[in-house]
Amino acid sequence: MANNKKMVEAITSRDEDFAKWYTDIVKKAELVDYSGVKGCTIYRPYGFAIWENMKADLDRRFKETGHENVYMPMFIPESLLQKEKDHVEGFAPECAWVTVGGQEKLTERLCVRPTSETLFCEHYKKIINTYRDLPKLYNQWCSVVRWEKTTRPFLRTSEFLWQEGHTMHETAEEAKEETLKMLHVYEAFYRETLAIPAVIGRKTEKEKFAGAEETYTIEPMMHNGVALQGGTSHYFGDGFAKSFDITYTGRDNKQHYPHQTSWGVSTRMIGALIMVHSDDDGLVLPPKISPIQVAIIPVAQHKEGVLDKAYELKTELSKNFRVKLDDSDHAPGWKFAEYEMKGVPVRVEIGPKDIEKGQCVVVRRDTREKAFVPLENLSQFITDLMQDIHNSMYERALKNTQDKTFVARSYDEFIDTAKNHPGFIKAMWCGETECEEKLKDVTGGVKSRCIPFEEEKLADTCVCCGKPAKHMVFWGRQY
Repeated sequence: MANNKKMVEAITSRDEDFAKWYTDIVKKAELVDYSGVKGCTIYRPYGFAIWENMKADLDRRFKETGHENVYMPMFIPESLLQKEKDHVEGFAPECAWVTVGGQEKLTERLCVRPTSETLFCEHYKKIINTYRDLPKLYNQWCSVVRWEKTTRPFLRTSEFLWQEGHTMHETAEEAKEETLKMLHVYEAFYRETLAIPAVIGRKTEKEKFAGAEETYTIEPMMHNGVALQGGTSHYFGDGFAKSFDITYTGRDNKQHYPHQTSWGVSTRMIGALIMVHSDDDGLVLPPKISPIQVAIIPVAQHKEGVLDKAYELKTELSKNFRVKLDDSDHAPGWKFAEYEMKGVPVRVEIGPKDIEKGQCVVVRRDTREKAFVPLENLSQFITDLMQDIHNSMYERALKNTQDKTFVARSYDEFIDTAKNHPGFIKAMWCGETECEEKLKDVTGGVKSRCIPFEEEKLADTCVCCGKPAKHMVFWGRQY
């Protein structure tokens, strides 16, 4: 048990230093390693497996809604990027450029894609000719590069993995429907797979995506009361289509511009998992995306029959779960700490006395509760337990969000809440960017997160300037 104690003490307490706690978990759970390239990380097998499980779940959801996967080049010619003025201005500070190919200076700079709207538009111009070619429902899984000044694993890195959907539609109504549909796909994924609740709504004009007419966002809250932009969905209207001269012959035999959407989530969802669910002993993973769902630990494995029974259990449980049997020569206490660190939802312990009684010990990671389970009932017991773990994790995260959501009806109340109560602040707003900027400045970083779809009328006037209020806004600090 000494090794167990040492391993647990190696993680900084979450309440003592949240940033250091986060970094400790990322490293000690073997999710990533730092590379020799500033701002870029190496995804280790366990961390990448979490992403693969997320990707598989989301990919299924996308295909069920009619989307197809494609792949675009990673380089964007500067002239192509310049075609949409607002778009290129929005990304200019983060662009990485290639100026030399082989040993020759390029005649035109190439941008390493920060996002792929322009590439999709170039392609759509070639393949969209009539209304019969619409809609185009494309998605790609790739990496993008945004040259960040300050980086943190999963949350903000110079290169990161993501998916980006890019679709074209006949009408504005169809495109807007797509934009909201995909936002709700993300919300369902967070809730049903990651066990994370979130506020969803529309970004303000100041906070919307460069080149978009409307941007919608999903905003989960981390354990420490800081928000994370968990995914976005954008309606572009026909702005990109006009910039790239994409037209189609409509049902009326006239030329029209198609309407475009874009939507994406990234590996920062892994950062959300850590900061919403985990504790001072390591990761706590929701069962549906955990690379290992059940860890079997043989106790006194040198004794006759113990390993044989452990392998029988593995064979049976592997029919329904992702199972790891650890028959290494590490002590059981070390193994317990190891799989707690990795956030494995369920641990099964089996030893000589358990075998005599026809039972095993089942321990759930999220609450550490133990149960003695008859071997013949084990598979069904774990099936039910997995759902209970997911539900319990979701309810704890929801309670944290509710407990850290506050209402401010006056300027002084807003400032006091921002200073003393980390979390969301619900407050009324006049709709003016000047008030957004003032509140951010005076609070040292509290920004508008979104205008929720279901607004409450908390007051008649703006919390900042006192003018008539137009919207209720969720405000908060962000990663």
